[in-house]
Amino acid sequence: MSNFFRDNPDILFHMEHLDFSRIVELKEDGFADRDRFPEAPTDLEDAVDNYRRVLDIVGDIAGGYVAPRAEQVDRTGARFADGVVTYAPGTREALERLRQAEVMGFTLPRRYGGLNMPKTVYSIAIEMISRADASLMNIFGLQEIADTINKFGSEEQKQRYLPRFCEGSVMGSMALTEPDAGSDLQSVRLRSHQDEDGIWHLNGVKRFITNGCADISLVMARSEEGTTGGRGISLFIYERDEHMRIRRIEEKLGIHGSPTCELQFDDAPAELLGRRKMGLVKYTMSLMNGARLGVAAQAVGIAEAACREATRYARDRTQFKKPIHQFAAVYEMLTCMQVDIEAARTLLYETSRIVDIKEGLEEKAERHPESARDIAGAVKRYTKLAGVLTPMVKAYASEVANRICYDAIQVHAGVGFTCDFPVERLYRDVRITNIYEGTTQLQVVAAIGTVLGGGISELLSAYEEEYDFSPVSERFAQAEQLRRDLEAAVSAVKQAGDPAFQEYHSRRIVETAIDAVTGYRLCIDALYSERKRKVAALFLARAVHRCRTRLEIILSGDRNCMDFHPEIIAGFPE
Repeated sequence: MSNFFRDNPDILFHMEHLDFSRIVELKEDGFADRDRFPEAPTDLEDAVDNYRRVLDIVGDIAGGYVAPRAEQVDRTGARFADGVVTYAPGTREALERLRQAEVMGFTLPRRYGGLNMPKTVYSIAIEMISRADASLMNIFGLQEIADTINKFGSEEQKQRYLPRFCEGSVMGSMALTEPDAGSDLQSVRLRSHQDEDGIWHLNGVKRFITNGCADISLVMARSEEGTTGGRGISLFIYERDEHMRIRRIEEKLGIHGSPTCELQFDDAPAELLGRRKMGLVKYTMSLMNGARLGVAAQAVGIAEAACREATRYARDRTQFKKPIHQFAAVYEMLTCMQVDIEAARTLLYETSRIVDIKEGLEEKAERHPESARDIAGAVKRYTKLAGVLTPMVKAYASEVANRICYDAIQVHAGVGFTCDFPVERLYRDVRITNIYEGTTQLQVVAAIGTVLGGGISELLSAYEEEYDFSPVSERFAQAEQLRRDLEAAVSAVKQAGDPAFQEYHSRRIVETAIDAVTGYRLCIDALYSERKRKVAALFLARAVHRCRTRLEIILSGDRNCMDFHPEIIAGFPE
């Protein structure tokens, strides 16, 4: 059976060349755990070796245990009867294997039984699990619930909940969405109130809750009477009891192994996480950013699986007396698929690295208050970068993965439309990635402010200061062109002075920013590998044309859709 860590040369490339030094320095806090926990690393080399060993374990489980069960999990699915959700047998078996491997507290501190792994390593693990079975990631990848309790909970809450997450005796869910409040989370109506003993109670309905059958949920609820906006919302820890009823699970297009539940809370007792009124503006935003990074990794994993299936089929399938991968129409598709995966992966790992540094700096300021003033500038910088790159990578990876799964079916031709090959399942599974945790359109909204404010140009300047691009000067010249196109597009919409015009072209600008950052990152990768120079060449050749086209549309002052859409769609029945 395959090991999904060892059989992926691109993941191994990044593990060799990723700079973990700052991450390890912050995550290990001067290797303070080495005298308390025998498994704690003693230096940088030891820490990175530990990362590799854990990823090797996850890769072995993903390739040898999860992937062979994925088809049956998809066909069986999660079941619902008499108010009880039951995982598919393959899902239960995979979770038990992951529990036995002690990887359920992936990023949590060792003092609670966790592995203390950085988000960068967790992203790689999620990618491998998703390549094996995307629906399992929706359970394994919900460790962000425990992370949020670790960040914002009291020490007493951490002691009660986190060891149970680490040992895998409880699973988590994030109960945010409601029937009438999808992406508009500040419109939530589920109510919370305190009784005379100070105990909080939840009343209302949540819908589209991934793994809503979990033991522990973070529930967003309106805690302030008479409020309508985000400031009236708090976040609560709810442990499953008889006061919450699962009304049904959704019949979905894909990820059948992951139950998506509708929940009814009837005076359900809960406890406040952190402070009142900070549930949406701080805690849920942190929770969702972690989830978006996880979905980006999920998308890359699904794309990896689809590309491998398409490549394998194209090598085996013979037409006109030769394998179809020898036809230009097919090998161009396969090549572009692989380039796009590596582009998404390098952006994913860079985003994860920046998130790790941002969170590490925040933890350092909390652990060592005397250093807070000295690192305040760095905290601000990395917070801004994490805030813009997270929606960008979620948008890019999920859109790329959808295209790759589409093309994988095309390579298979007619049989790809049947259930005889895995690509039809991957095609169904990937479709949710550019929808949940905020659609691509909402990721653009999340990113556009920082892009227009020059945050991406600052990042690109930092790359130019840190790296000598002269060995890849031809490729880097193209990356610089992407930067110029981005800055010209930003300047054009600003000069127009029209908020509606800016909103209309915001996706074009954000996509150009994504191409620019990814182009720079691929040039950095190319410094270490001749093969990566070729990957960069193929990506940049297409990106230059994409960005130039977007810029020309913006410079032309195009407003046609803005002006014409009322009349165009007016003829449709209401």
